[in-house]
Amino acid sequence: MKNIKTGVFALLLALFASFAMASMPEKRLIVDTAFVAEAQKRGALLWDVRDAESYRKGHILGALNIGSIGSVLRFEHNEDYLPIEQIEKIFGDAGIDLSREIVVYGNKADPIVYFGLYTVQYFGGSNVHVYHGGIDDWKAARKETATETPKFAPLTLKLKTQPELTVSTEEVVSKIGTGAQIVDARSPKEFSGEDIRAIRGGHIPSAINIPFQKNWVDPDAHARLIKKEAANKDGMNLKSPEQLKALYARLDPDRETIVYCQSGVRAAESVAVLKDLGFKNVKVYDASWLGYANALSTPVENVSVFNVGQMNGKLEAMQRRIEAMERVLGEMMRAMK
Repeated sequence: MKNIKTGVFALLLALFASFAMASMPEKRLIVDTAFVAEAQKRGALLWDVRDAESYRKGHILGALNIGSIGSVLRFEHNEDYLPIEQIEKIFGDAGIDLSREIVVYGNKADPIVYFGLYTVQYFGGSNVHVYHGGIDDWKAARKETATETPKFAPLTLKLKTQPELTVSTEEVVSKIGTGAQIVDARSPKEFSGEDIRAIRGGHIPSAINIPFQKNWVDPDAHARLIKKEAANKDGMNLKSPEQLKALYARLDPDRETIVYCQSGVRAAESVAVLKDLGFKNVKVYDASWLGYANALSTPVENVSVFNVGQMNGKLEAMQRRIEAMERVLGEMMRAMK
């Protein structure tokens, strides 16, 4: 009888644990306004990754800022990270403690925000989320904003990179045709080699082109805003999980997946989406097309080359037009005197 009671108790305990696990909210990288509001209450570190001027005009109450991370944390010429000692000083001076819960945000759907998420993870942060709706959704929900800059105590940091989150150019080349899934998050014109943004245009052999904007409800939302064909950024909302699963249906969640773009920023957004969909081994190719195309020895499909002479000719023609416009403007100003 005692064994029976023990067995029944163990079964009930297992059922209770199973129910408790099922009722717990799934831990996701990409979060909404309600999550950020609760994170704010429990003292999470809110990191605004926009440029300093945008931050000063209004940010989530209590958020810190170090300027636009795309330029503050990277070299301008190759868009690689600064030396880790410089990253440690920048983070330390700003009070960015990677051991805390961190929510990264900026403008709605801006991929640089996801690059902020990846940056925190790459330098050792493990409790980090990204707020896709950003300052736009925060203001739309009438949540409190501020213009004052909060003070954070400086820190002395010793960061350690997490190389398992990324791949090198040599590793990418070695994985071509071996079963690894390679996703190109750039535009179709970049993928085809028509739009050249490095020494060479084209794409990595076997890569699948899924532009990062395809994660949005309306992939053309940003272009519509520029053309004033849209009144808001609602089209930049992420698709539903079901729609995203359909978008990436050709990929196997259990296989290694490498995502790249021009310099790793757009890729970071797609990587976060894939991880939230349950992909188990997803990596950002941080050097991306800049590193791959400029290596010259790497194999390229739809290869095209950057015509320096042609570009110089276009720049010279543009300069002549500017000078002509300046002359006309000068004559008009003199005539008005």
